[in-house]
Amino acid sequence: MLAPQSLVANKTLISAIIPKRGLLVDSLLIVGFALLTSLFAQIAIRFPGTPVPITGQTFAVLCTGAALGSKRGALSMLVYMLLGMFLLPVFAPASGFMDEKTFHFILPWSGTDGMVWNLASGGYIVGFIFAAYVVGKLAELGWDRKTKVSLAMFLGNASIYIFGLAGLAYFIAFKSINADLTFYDAIGGSNVLDKTLRAGLYPFIAGDAFKLLLAAMVLPGAWALVKQAEDKSEDE
Repeated sequence: MLAPQSLVANKTLISAIIPKRGLLVDSLLIVGFALLTSLFAQIAIRFPGTPVPITGQTFAVLCTGAALGSKRGALSMLVYMLLGMFLLPVFAPASGFMDEKTFHFILPWSGTDGMVWNLASGGYIVGFIFAAYVVGKLAELGWDRKTKVSLAMFLGNASIYIFGLAGLAYFIAFKSINADLTFYDAIGGSNVLDKTLRAGLYPFIAGDAFKLLLAAMVLPGAWALVKQAEDKSEDE
């Protein structure tokens, strides 16, 4: 009796929807969710005083981890990062583009690319990999279909901020926006920590709370649909 329960607990959403998968299908899912994240990156809201816009990426990252599981979710976010570093402009719109508008929705495509260590938002992108792994691991324990789903989403989001804020702090301390203006001078605050929190955390709390709530509703809802389909199949 213990073995079947263990198998059920380790089943992810994709495993339930597509139970028989091979390397090709897994590869397509990994790349597909990376491309999905690039689409959500183009849903952006710009707030004054921060070089990092609010985007739909976080929602996509958390759902990727929950749907694919720890390893495939992390691989998908690694693919996303590598796409933006070497192939395609899949990262969120640049701060200069968003300076001219408050909201951007996918088209016209305004993604950016570049080495993550050269981007103020690079730490967040690295954090996506770890967040997908954390949420995926918790999803494999069944947290994505129970009351713990909100906690799983919170822990995944915290993983993003650990890396994102560290990377942003480095930029504020040592990097310049242009020849005449440093990040330190451009952002309000009394010291590097204060400026980092003002630019990289405080403006996003409300938006992230909404994205966490949305993910916490979508995942159990998706599982309910899967169970309904399974029950219908058994009845037939």
